[in-house]
Amino acid sequence: MLQTGTAAPDFALENTSRKVVRLSDFRGKKNVVLAFHPLAFTPVCSVQMQNYQKALPSFDSLDTVVLGISFDLGPAHAAWASSLGGLSFDLLSDVHPHGHVARQYGVFREADSLPDRAVFLIDKAGVIRWARLHDMGEQPSLDELLGEVKKLESSAGPY
Repeated sequence: MLQTGTAAPDFALENTSRKVVRLSDFRGKKNVVLAFHPLAFTPVCSVQMQNYQKALPSFDSLDTVVLGISFDLGPAHAAWASSLGGLSFDLLSDVHPHGHVARQYGVFREADSLPDRAVFLIDKAGVIRWARLHDMGEQPSLDELLGEVKKLESSAGPY
């Protein structure tokens, strides 16, 4: 898994509308939370994404966007987001080539060909400032993540 202080690899992935989203689109503008999750329509992933949705006003006020990444295709992501009551952040498909971005970030699980549950906080300069790897059944702490985003936004210089 990539460590803090590392330049975050750029990527170009499709969202549920088939629009290509690049990490570099946010450089110099927004901090980015990359939330790798194993599968849509699973209980832990569903709660994780709903938590991010509820916290979007906080993320917005801290100049931060959330991007969910899994191997699910866009139509599955769209159906899942709808089943969750709607998500107003991008869910990205790392399906082709299979797991390319997860591999770049060191969170591809060879044993079952799924991404790990991992969360990265990337600053506006494109540097990873915080990262956590979670067990598949572990719910990432929203409070911990928001605390790290607040620290990042309140620092005047490097994190």
